[in-house]
Amino acid sequence: MNNPLKYAQIIKIQAKNLGFDFCGIAKAEFLEEEAPKLDNWLNKNYQGQMTYMSNHFDKRLDPTKLVDGAKTVVSLIYNYYPQKTLPENPEDYKLAKYAYGQDYHFVIRDKLRMLLKLLQEQIGDFGGRAFVDSAPIMERQWAKKSGLGWLGKNSLLLNRQMGSFFFLAELIIDLEVEPDTPLLKDYCGTCTKCIDACPTEAIVQSGVVDGSKCISYFTIELKDQIPSEFKGKFENWVFGCDICQDVCPWNRFSKPHLEPAFNPHPDLENMNKRDWEEITEETFNRIFKKSAVKRAKYTGFLRNIIFQGK
Repeated sequence: MNNPLKYAQIIKIQAKNLGFDFCGIAKAEFLEEEAPKLDNWLNKNYQGQMTYMSNHFDKRLDPTKLVDGAKTVVSLIYNYYPQKTLPENPEDYKLAKYAYGQDYHFVIRDKLRMLLKLLQEQIGDFGGRAFVDSAPIMERQWAKKSGLGWLGKNSLLLNRQMGSFFFLAELIIDLEVEPDTPLLKDYCGTCTKCIDACPTEAIVQSGVVDGSKCISYFTIELKDQIPSEFKGKFENWVFGCDICQDVCPWNRFSKPHLEPAFNPHPDLENMNKRDWEEITEETFNRIFKKSAVKRAKYTGFLRNIIFQGK
């Protein structure tokens, strides 16, 4: 069987069966339009200390350099919007919603590997690799190219049915599959709520974020002390930040996820500001044993909390 249209149908059915909310398909080719944008972003040092963003420039733009003979990029959306936003008291410290439960890298990678296995069983032998924020691949650009949404002013992918509280993942395969039509319209219009709401003014222009000013960067990626000029601007965020997503009108369409692994650790719901300020390494390791928050490490997490202090 050599039927690109049939392959697309099979991929989308299997993806849905594994819990992915949306699946889009694009031809694997060099992202010509993105090359100058990425080059300009890097030249302005918007990556800050994220030096890995400067590595593998060609690979970021060309999937055939990631997978030999790549013909297709399959982009997938997986919801993480929680049943309820934590904490209930707005004065307490906050974590980005994606970090409430278990580390998404492992949860989604397992599903991707299962998807690849099922597709190979159903279609036949073909090669490919699974990616979950784990390689130099421009996820949002590929998702846009495959018709899953458009890039908002905060640079995140926005989907008309569910907003932006979701993870992106990819399969790059050496199988020719019928591509979807890119979504060419920008549905943000004249809205600037995300730009106006960012307390560190990290969104420097529509679709361009200075990563070195982003609260997520400061609380996760930055290993040094947080610059003093940002004191009092974090609005109690101690790991990541959801401000530009929380104010986005498209996120009124967000619906709670159905993934048990993303439910918060029981202790997380009971933590108040004082508990966080007195957190021990033992408690940190217990609550965040399987969480993405481990990336900040106990010392980094404590630094973030102390920085918020009076």
